[in-house]
Amino acid sequence: MEAYRYGVQREWCWRGWQSRYSFWRPASQGGAPVLLLHGFGASLRHWRYNLRVLGEHQPTYALDLIGLGAAEKPVAAYGAEFWAAQVHAFWQKMVGQPAVIVGNSIGALIALTCAYRYPQMAAGVVMLSLPDPAVREELIPRAIAPLVSGIEQIFTAPWFLRTLFYLIRRRAVVKRWAQLAYANPACVDDELLEILLPPAYDQNSDRAFVQIIRAMSRSNFGPRVKIMLKEVSQPLLLIWGKQDRFIPPRLARRFQQIQPRMQVVELEHTGHCPHDEQPNRVNTLLLEWLRSQALTGG
Repeated sequence: MEAYRYGVQREWCWRGWQSRYSFWRPASQGGAPVLLLHGFGASLRHWRYNLRVLGEHQPTYALDLIGLGAAEKPVAAYGAEFWAAQVHAFWQKMVGQPAVIVGNSIGALIALTCAYRYPQMAAGVVMLSLPDPAVREELIPRAIAPLVSGIEQIFTAPWFLRTLFYLIRRRAVVKRWAQLAYANPACVDDELLEILLPPAYDQNSDRAFVQIIRAMSRSNFGPRVKIMLKEVSQPLLLIWGKQDRFIPPRLARRFQQIQPRMQVVELEHTGHCPHDEQPNRVNTLLLEWLRSQALTGG
């Protein structure tokens, strides 16, 4: 089943840290390569319903981000720029031609950051729910900003986050947390739990969790989405589940106002992970969009 779903899986080293990637190539080479980037708490296996389908049309890769999935979990300067540098290095070594970068959640932010920082690597960007670290800063009134900052310092203290990590990595808790990400809780099946759970028991997973959560709580976690959307010239597609509980779906239209040429698709009965909850619909959307942008081999 692994080979059928994910094609060839291999190890890859970046800055001395081990990571994992998978790829699937069609019988006839053509079209821009596709590079899939997962979100927080997930791995390349979260593309279980997408990698093979896309790979039958054009070369498709999926990568485990450092600190997540089957990748090594060091103490590092995590953030969108950090992961974009990893993805760029992978692209240079393994892909070598402009690719369509597809990301979910923080993977979407990383995909956009890649196109912004390394425009030569991106033929297009597809974002499935797009977080904006700057939104939080905009929503907090200046008068209470110091109070909010003080509270955050308590709840992002390493000792607190490490304790929290050991509590939430239990199967029942992970299942409840994952169900919040889906409009249909039945999508959180045993296979998905087997994707989400093992990385939390890897060596140093607690340290990486602390570092990543602390990084995600900062407004400088990544470049401002508004600036990137205005600057990136490649074709853009934004897909959002209307029942997303993690990132407000209303941001989709806000982002489209910033970049009117970006195509936006909102999916009914869909949560934070459209590619896993509505894979047939998302795969069809991706392939149609690739063809419309002349990025597919046929």
